Amino acid sequence: MEIKWFKHLPSTHKYLIESIKNQSIVAPLAVGVDFQSDGVGSRGNSWQGEEGNLYFSFCVKEEHLPKDLKLESISIYFSFLMKEVLAELDSDIWIKWPNDFYIKNTKAGGVITTKVKDTIIGSIGINILHAPAQFATLDVQIVPKKLVELFIKKLKEKISWKNVFSKYKIEFQNSLGFTFHLEGKKLSLSDAKLLDDGSIEIENKRVYSLR
Repeated sequence: MEIKWFKHLPSTHKYLIESIKNQSIVAPLAVGVDFQSDGVGSRGNSWQGEEGNLYFSFCVKEEHLPKDLKLESISIYFSFLMKEVLAELDSDIWIKWPNDFYIKNTKAGGVITTKVKDTIIGSIGINILHAPAQFATLDVQIVPKKLVELFIKKLKEKISWKNVFSKYKIEFQNSLGFTFHLEGKKLSLSDAKLLDDGSIEIENKRVYSLR
């Protein structure tokens, strides 16, 4: 997978969405930046930061992914691959359901996933060197470009969803003391049941991680 690197883009996620819509790029492709000024975070929030942090997006088609991986599981899948890469570097980072990176009890980054036509876009942001107030920085040092290279290498292994989920469902226990937002309400994950596709069942609703 080719990796394009820029000094600055407003948003790597928006860049890939527009590029796919106007057919100026073809998946698979990854795009990284030294810093971005208008990144996309969860629930439409802006994800900004200083140079030295990780901001990158990548696009793939379903044929590039494991056959047992369903679209509703994909945010957790991408998150867990990055978590595994960082664990191999001796980081204690973990994933709060569905796709937020945490150091101990504090958020250090996250993943968002979007589908445009037949192409899946994943975007990952992690505070490596700098973090706003009430956020964490990564507990290991690594150059962003190197981290992207390691992630792409892991992605190419096509590790099965079954393999990923067998580990993730154990880690899900760490999420039970936290909350998440659903339709404008803050709900406790302690009331949620994790299902085999990575979705949760709560208040008689099935909630998926793709967003």
